[in-house]
Amino acid sequence: MAAPTVPLPEHGGDLAFATRLYGAPAQGWLDLSTGISPFPYPMPPVSDAAWRRLPDGAALAALLDAARSAYRIPSAFDIAAVPGTEMAIRLLPSILDARIAAIVSPTYGTYRVAWPDAVAVPSVDATPDSAVAVIVNPNNPDGHVVPPAELTRLAGRVSWLIVDQAFADVADAASIVPALSEPNVIVLRSLGKFYGLAGLRLGFVIAPPAIVARMRQIFGAWPVSGPAIAVGRAALSDTAWTAAARRRLAAASAGLRACLARHGLTLVGGTDLFVLIDHDDAHALHRDLARHGIWTRAFADQPRWLRFGTCDDTALARLDGALTAICR
Repeated sequence: MAAPTVPLPEHGGDLAFATRLYGAPAQGWLDLSTGISPFPYPMPPVSDAAWRRLPDGAALAALLDAARSAYRIPSAFDIAAVPGTEMAIRLLPSILDARIAAIVSPTYGTYRVAWPDAVAVPSVDATPDSAVAVIVNPNNPDGHVVPPAELTRLAGRVSWLIVDQAFADVADAASIVPALSEPNVIVLRSLGKFYGLAGLRLGFVIAPPAIVARMRQIFGAWPVSGPAIAVGRAALSDTAWTAAARRRLAAASAGLRACLARHGLTLVGGTDLFVLIDHDDAHALHRDLARHGIWTRAFADQPRWLRFGTCDDTALARLDGALTAICR
């Protein structure tokens, strides 16, 4: 694999890295490097007590009840709140007492950090029997979706199946949670992407009771903050906002896809939260956009790929202008 033609960060959203490399844009950075919604959930009032007191056990239970309802969790499975799903990802190897996992790839790199002896496999079908299998569904960065029925079949032949569904809020039919039946499936959900609340650091582990009990033992009585409990409960209970946000993201994603196609860029995947293109020199396009103050997500191991986060109309107009100048 050829070395990247430009320095690349390890993850999206690193605007300090972008500024060190390209300077601070006069208009400020337009950050399209993440899959975080540009239409965040409106912050509800958070009481002084949520900031000043230790998180309340009853409030945490109410948050978990809201999550159980929103995700439609079967009664045989339990749920734990965690301070961001990345923390849970890094704990799973020790909780499962497993050093090796088969990761359906390419996908984002946190799993390779957590499982340094992991084996990359190109598809669900290539996952070895009796392995710990990891799949991001919908996948990042290509948006590929494996139907829940196929995941259930996979669970029947592996030791553990870990399904990361950080982007499933915009692809509800892809959620395996309502169909959970196999006792060896662990599902991760997050408020960071669809709700646009990445800084809240609130996620959930949905799993058999023994796994959830271990997570709760590790994180103790106060796994997440009082403000995270209050905001998360409000967001997960707001079904009207959820429906409207899905429609708004679908429209914005269609606009982004049309803009990229209009400039001759080849779309190869995505979700309503991001779009992936294939380009002869994606790293050069990434660099040129950065010089226009637009930060995208390029990949060291996929030099033809560039990911664009869904954006609002103002940001889309700025992207359109930059692409007009670059593609000319």
